[in-house]
Amino acid sequence: MRFQDIPGLHQTKKQLSQSVLNEHIAHAQLFHGPTGGAQLAMAMAFTSFLFCMNRQGDDACGTCPSCQKVHKGIHPDIVYLFPSVTTKKIKEAESDAFLPEWRNFITGGLFRVLPEWLAAMGAEGNKQGNIPVEETRKLLGKISLKPFEAPFKVVIIWNPESLNLSSGNALLKTLEEPPSDTLFLLICSDAQKLLTTILSRTQRIAIQAVDEVSLADFLVKETGTSLENAQNLAISCEGNIAWALEKAKSENLSTSTWFADWMRAVYQKNLSKLVGLADQFDGLAKEDQKSLLEYALHIFRQCLYQISDAPTLIKALEKEKAFITNFSKTLNRQSIEKISEKVSTAHYHLERNGRAKMIHLDLSLQIIRIANANK
Repeated sequence: MRFQDIPGLHQTKKQLSQSVLNEHIAHAQLFHGPTGGAQLAMAMAFTSFLFCMNRQGDDACGTCPSCQKVHKGIHPDIVYLFPSVTTKKIKEAESDAFLPEWRNFITGGLFRVLPEWLAAMGAEGNKQGNIPVEETRKLLGKISLKPFEAPFKVVIIWNPESLNLSSGNALLKTLEEPPSDTLFLLICSDAQKLLTTILSRTQRIAIQAVDEVSLADFLVKETGTSLENAQNLAISCEGNIAWALEKAKSENLSTSTWFADWMRAVYQKNLSKLVGLADQFDGLAKEDQKSLLEYALHIFRQCLYQISDAPTLIKALEKEKAFITNFSKTLNRQSIEKISEKVSTAHYHLERNGRAKMIHLDLSLQIIRIANANK
């Protein structure tokens, strides 16, 4: 991965390359951006440039042995930490046990989200993945050795939101007194979930959403979709490149169809249908459950723009806009605020391992009450 392989974000690329050329590199950096954004790709491009043996101006060459090893995930001076789970084959959740799967995952593309990684690991049921305290404690031993080939040993921590309090505190101890030739790159989409003490010890690199023109061109190049479809996806993805790539490749609107069926059952007060949908929801992977609720929040935001007479702010596929136009007629600002609050609360309870069926059915009943009060 090179900087030129990432669409847009020219100022961020320049900032990172100049920090290397000027030898002014913070020992711990937090790459944070939207879900499915360019933060992992940017961190890997930065590492490639840092390690490159034949730099081409402000970018890595992409062909030297070092660049090739970074691309394949096999560079000996990169240590990876990422969420893991126990499976039928892997009884102890830690990153080293899943390195082959991780290498396949990142070589398949760096605009990725956690549900994709959980599927790649073979996570079953509602397992969410975490970075256990034992792994962060072992980290000090891994970085105590001097770099083999590169000027630095780089620790890439993907999705540090998966650190619990114990593993976060163990990492903090390492961040406080790191070896002089070690760099930490933390890559996240929700910095608020990190310990404030970790945040205070990192230099924050904000990875903004890619501009719509650059992203549309990227989607056309990567997937072969039409320019018109690429432009619609770039507008509607709200910075989630992983989502845009998936939609461009599959044209799959199952999420929007599921949401429409759910809202139709809610407004018809079809309790038998709602119970069936709650059963379906319960059978999904935990991250897919959360994704559906996040999609619901996205749609309610678009409805708010619609009823606020600000249609230019709406970010949705053309196939979704008709639904938003009609659905927003049943809502007002107060009801959207109340429903969004209930959806956010349901999302919170899912993260705390509440029973998904009960959470979803209760949410449906609460939305019915709000909708009735709106009449």
